[in-house]
Amino acid sequence: MSLRGSRNKPTAGDDLPESKTENVPEAEKRHQKKPFLTPYELATFAVLGALMYCSKIIMEWAPNIHLLGMFTMTFALAYKAKGLIPLYVYVFLNGLFAGFAFWWIPYLYIWTILWGVTVLLPKKLPVPFSAFMYSLVCGLHGLLFGVMYTPVQALFFGFDFDQTLAWIASGLPFDVVHALGNFAAGFLIMPLVKVIKKINVNIRRGRAEFK
Repeated sequence: MSLRGSRNKPTAGDDLPESKTENVPEAEKRHQKKPFLTPYELATFAVLGALMYCSKIIMEWAPNIHLLGMFTMTFALAYKAKGLIPLYVYVFLNGLFAGFAFWWIPYLYIWTILWGVTVLLPKKLPVPFSAFMYSLVCGLHGLLFGVMYTPVQALFFGFDFDQTLAWIASGLPFDVVHALGNFAAGFLIMPLVKVIKKINVNIRRGRAEFK
């Protein structure tokens, strides 16, 4: 058997350029998938969800006036899809401390509707118009709160169509108060979004400098 060339048989890594073999770890790092949530985001969303719940408790002295709609829209604009996380942290805390009864079920979708509408709203608009639009949407959500709550109420209590309309009408004064409170709170949305985005930029910049 001929042994010609067997002495110089290339090994597994000899046919790769030296620069490529040295940069394999760096290439692997670049192609590593980023986690959906960073530890900073996990902590942030937990705090924001708790903040929503605390704001509700603090505002209970004023029936149907709260900051929940404002927070929902703020998180939708600042975090997009991830804005649902603090929202459902709040929903869970609400059920945990007040009880997971039938009244809690509409909370699983009522705030999500407002989040979805906010995400779909046009963004490239003049600042004064955007501020008014967000406040108006927030107010409309408060006005329609009873209507959105009705399906679960009717299902659990067996309301027919006339009874459902009567239930909506009886709660209309409270919904009007809800709408006015939401409309006023809605003017806080854009300033809070700016603050959140500025904090996030500074956090990312600080982590980059630390690395």
